[in-house]
Amino acid sequence: MAIRRNTIQKQLIFDAVVGLNIHATAEQVYEYIAKENPSISKATVYRNLAQMAEAGELLNIGVFYGATHYDHNLHRHYHFVCSKCGSVFDIDGDFACTINKIKEDSQHQITDYNISFSGVCYKCKGLKS
Repeated sequence: MAIRRNTIQKQLIFDAVVGLNIHATAEQVYEYIAKENPSISKATVYRNLAQMAEAGELLNIGVFYGATHYDHNLHRHYHFVCSKCGSVFDIDGDFACTINKIKEDSQHQITDYNISFSGVCYKCKGLKS
């Protein structure tokens, strides 16, 4: 296994994902970093996000509305995607028995899963959190 360096760019990217705290896309991370570090390239951001997700340093939570979203929250949890504004929210819950049943009933070897829910978020409904 190749040893990956902890570069300044990688740290900036990780800090941006944490700082944004919105299940950011590569484009959002790039825009956030470029304000203070205009020399960073989009390619660097995209490449590092993919590598960090592959290494388990971030979660690639899937593609919503044409863009991959990343999460710094590594504990097992689920996501809710608003069909109106496109925001992604964490949902904690214990769905373990359902997932274990699916694993048992499946003829496939399931090694990982990513569950997301969709609907209209509390903001779009005009509610307060």
